[in-house]
Amino acid sequence: MRTLRKLTLLLAGMSVFISTSCFFANNFCIAFQVLNRWQVLEPGLELGIFESPQIAEVGDSFIHVLRIDPRFFEFRLLNASSTETQQSLSAKVWCQTYNLTAAINASMYQKDYLTSVSLMRTGDHVNNSYLSKDNAILAFGALTADVPLVKIIDRQCENFEEWRKKYTTFVQSIRMISCHRRNVWRQQPQKWSTALIGTDQQDRVLFIHVRSHYSTHDLINILLQLPIAIERAMYTEGGWEAQLYVRSGAQEYEFVGGSNSGLRLYYNAHPIPNVIGIARREGTAIP
Repeated sequence: MRTLRKLTLLLAGMSVFISTSCFFANNFCIAFQVLNRWQVLEPGLELGIFESPQIAEVGDSFIHVLRIDPRFFEFRLLNASSTETQQSLSAKVWCQTYNLTAAINASMYQKDYLTSVSLMRTGDHVNNSYLSKDNAILAFGALTADVPLVKIIDRQCENFEEWRKKYTTFVQSIRMISCHRRNVWRQQPQKWSTALIGTDQQDRVLFIHVRSHYSTHDLINILLQLPIAIERAMYTEGGWEAQLYVRSGAQEYEFVGGSNSGLRLYYNAHPIPNVIGIARREGTAIP
């Protein structure tokens, strides 16, 4: 039986996250009052820290889930390749620079440290036009009112050529949970930190970060057991590059992956070239 929670110190902007119940940002303690339940950060935005039913060999076995209602937040794809300097930024700095509420890895990238491994494009910029064999495509920027504001298209169940006419922005990656709510990732011995994006039964979007090391197959089974009503999911990054940053009012949360060989006690969030961020929609201001 595990009797002591580990402490994970985040020294990115000198912030410290204590796994039990408290998050420190700029020397202020923000209590996360309960585990395994949602905490409302602001209308349309909730954070949940859930205990995994499977204890990790490395890490605290916590699953961090940001639940986003796309009626309150618009989604943005940000690419270093679209900027003049082509400079990568950490998820936190992407948020600070572009006034975002939250950001997570958009997908894995190639050796040029700019280009996604698969299709990645938005209305005014194409990072990669290549449609690979991967079966999950995140779509947002809806062009018609009869489609979800944000959707994970499963190419094994849906015709992408039909759906690509209905959105402006597409990010392709590896499918984790299929349209039939099944784990489609083969078991493997490797384990690492993970960032991923999911959708739930009410078409809300889930930004998920797991610093603890699990095989991807095991992590999917864990997610399906949690009370988060996840329906579909796609992989966005693994290892030390996996990041999720959230800022809402006085609250600030930064989750960063550990190296594949273990979790270092002190670290900085590394720059990443592509993120998916959210910003509050006009007309939905916080009361």
